[in-house]
Amino acid sequence: MGAVLALMSSIMWGTSDFMGGKMSRRRPALAVYLGAQAFGFLGLITAAVVTGALSTSPGYWPWAIAGSIAGVVGMYSFYQALALGPMGIVSPLVALAVVIPVGFALLLLGEKPTSLQAIGIVAAITGVLLASGPELTGAESLKPLIYSAVALVFFGVMFITIAEGSKTSALMTMTGMRATSLVFIVIALLMFRTAGGITVRDLPALAVIGLVDAAANVTYGVATTMGLLSTAAVLGSLYPVATAILAAVILKERLRPVQYAGVAVTMLGVVLVSTGG
Repeated sequence: MGAVLALMSSIMWGTSDFMGGKMSRRRPALAVYLGAQAFGFLGLITAAVVTGALSTSPGYWPWAIAGSIAGVVGMYSFYQALALGPMGIVSPLVALAVVIPVGFALLLLGEKPTSLQAIGIVAAITGVLLASGPELTGAESLKPLIYSAVALVFFGVMFITIAEGSKTSALMTMTGMRATSLVFIVIALLMFRTAGGITVRDLPALAVIGLVDAAANVTYGVATTMGLLSTAAVLGSLYPVATAILAAVILKERLRPVQYAGVAVTMLGVVLVSTGG
């Protein structure tokens, strides 16, 4: 069940990333992120009230605060990269963030996946690398690469904080993260004054982006409590496949043969990780 939830989170993340990146090409990335976070928080706090999760022990708060900082920096950098570079390339590059929680789980937590799961982890990460495709070349491509690298590091840290906070409560960890993130984002908006451009017509899309992203985070958090963090992180990191497919189908972004091969290798990795336990 943990593997299924992790895969579900990757599909939802890929969908919200595609929509967020697409909107960031028309609107300021920081404003898009603020709107999505606000709607996500409304959904999470409603769920927390309905389920009675607000009475949970506050042990999740340190992880929620750390995760919110990592999430704000990571997502803003990711949206900027998506706005400047091809979605089908930037998203797979950022997905290498999975190396950070996997390394944390194997080296610090002492997790020991089975041989098949270990092969699957390597296959999935290799597939993501192939799916990225060697297309970013030239000085004009430097900015999306830099933003992608920043997003990679901070997303990796965020994966760890979600997993650790979810040991207390996945829902409240995400609610705390969203609440803290909103504070940081509002401060950033006041500093950089980049909130312009959002209209009433953008609100439905922002609501979908925020709610789907919030659901993905909670689903991933629950998945990490039902099995190994190393395998949940890998399965949850496959969101670039969904983003790349949506970019190819809707935006007509052309993918190279090596990228299609990457998708196939990634799927092989998913099967091995999911069934090798």
